[in-house]
Amino acid sequence: MPLSEIFKAAHQRQIKVISITDHDSIECQETANALAAKYGIHYIPGVELNISFSHPQYLDGKAVSLDLLGYQFDIHNQALAGKLEELKEYRKQRAEQILERINQELVTQGIRPFTHEDLEAIEETVEGAFGRPHIADYLVKKRIVSTRQEAFNKYLVKCDVPKMPLSLQDASSLIRAADGKLVLAHPNDPNGTSLHSLSHTVQEQHRIIKESMLSYLDGIECWHPRHDPETVSAYLSFAREEALIVTGGSDCHQQPPILGTVDVPAYVARQFGVILQSDQ
Repeated sequence: MPLSEIFKAAHQRQIKVISITDHDSIECQETANALAAKYGIHYIPGVELNISFSHPQYLDGKAVSLDLLGYQFDIHNQALAGKLEELKEYRKQRAEQILERINQELVTQGIRPFTHEDLEAIEETVEGAFGRPHIADYLVKKRIVSTRQEAFNKYLVKCDVPKMPLSLQDASSLIRAADGKLVLAHPNDPNGTSLHSLSHTVQEQHRIIKESMLSYLDGIECWHPRHDPETVSAYLSFAREEALIVTGGSDCHQQPPILGTVDVPAYVARQFGVILQSDQ
């Protein structure tokens, strides 16, 4: 969704605090801040970073992808901006390689392969970082598949190319050096890039965080559409024990939008210095 539509929807849904956390991109932050001011919404700068993480006791030490959220950083920090530009360029190269793999599948199915013009058409839809959802939407537009999910199931999972590796240590250094806070995103999301890929039990996830991640983190995302009440409660307790901040949100990536469908308490905003008039 364009930023203008996101903030219009947020205003209509009476959202009082918002953060736009594009993957590997902070290009929208100044515009987002201006739109938030226009609608009377409190804005917290944000970004989502994907890291490569491993633990010697799980999956034979094989690395998995995890998502991290950076909040309230200096959006003009040059080191952060430079690294994100590097990640953005890699994302474009990755997208080209994914399209090449998809073309191999299309040829075997008797479907006309994508051309450079198709790549340019996909790029025109990108605001921020180039990701697989942009390719999925183009597959839908070309009627090769019916839905974004079918695009992932049929092509994008099979034809995936690894992301540019970024470590937890690197991500933490980047965000903290920019005076921001680093939060582990949706740690028990069964369908996403989360600790669930290492262990299905929250207690084991807590152990992994304490052993290998705690010193690099400032917080945990507790409220998430795919976190059940037990997960939320367990991670709230863990955050209190380890003196971590807690965050939450809708993680809206899709149409129709789901902004505001996750109930996040007012004290979360206060952790970022945001005092709501109604404190709700």
